Amino acid sequence: MQQQHPGEGVASTQTDSAPHGRAAASRAPRAPGPPVLGILGGMSWHSTLAYYRTINEQVAAARGGHASARILLSSLDFDEIRDCQLRGDWAAAGALLAREATALERAGAGSIAIATNLMHKVAPAVEAAVAVPLVHIVDAVADAARQRGARTLGIVGTRWVMAEPFYGDRLARHGIRAVVPDASAQVELDRIVFDELTQGTVTDASRAVFRAAFAALVDAGADAIVLACTEIMLLVGEADATVPLIDSCLAHASALARVALGEASGDALAPDALQCVEHGLHRGNALRAMAMAQGDGPA
Repeated sequence: MQQQHPGEGVASTQTDSAPHGRAAASRAPRAPGPPVLGILGGMSWHSTLAYYRTINEQVAAARGGHASARILLSSLDFDEIRDCQLRGDWAAAGALLAREATALERAGAGSIAIATNLMHKVAPAVEAAVAVPLVHIVDAVADAARQRGARTLGIVGTRWVMAEPFYGDRLARHGIRAVVPDASAQVELDRIVFDELTQGTVTDASRAVFRAAFAALVDAGADAIVLACTEIMLLVGEADATVPLIDSCLAHASALARVALGEASGDALAPDALQCVEHGLHRGNALRAMAMAQGDGPA
């Protein structure tokens, strides 16, 4: 079993520090009404369906009637993305997603989402290309973990998500420790994702492999496990583990629904935004304490 530490793993071609807002894209004026989501999907289309359904179900439940979310969807050809992955050409993949994100922004999207875990490896390229916030999937996962009181997350997903630091490092910025399966388990889990789940194939044998991986992560200290591939929820459920399973697709789609409803900004869950809120609360508490000590506060 391996524990992720910042900076460990295979070197990534991107960093996780590029803020949104560097680009000054020419885009359509914001139309009045609910915020418009821009979603980069098709990676694979199976999970994109789940995103679309979940976001609209939650918006309809909140607003009633015939309400639905305002969504601009760019459904990419996953075969093209997969070719970039296999060649290790992450610069090309990042450029492709950045181009599509720019098109969504120009069409009126007020925030951008990448509807997949792995392609957040190139999230900095997308953030650098647009002037609107990227709703990061790891921030949504971290929020779900906090709600469950989890401080150590087991990660199961594709081998890049498990082996490279970009996912675990983002969790660490939220104060959450990450543990991952050993190298041999990572190979088999990755095979199941790409050879089966992203092609719509679900088998009992593969479910057993994931159950064994869950058990090993719990033994390594995980108090919750994130399904860090948006197709894994097609295969397993809460009954397959002894600790809570965090469905990254559901967590991300739920965060996007809150943005679509106008209940949260696109960057509300980002680590820097949360630190600012916490700093403000701490500063407010300190000022109130000083006022009370000086006799200016409530009796």
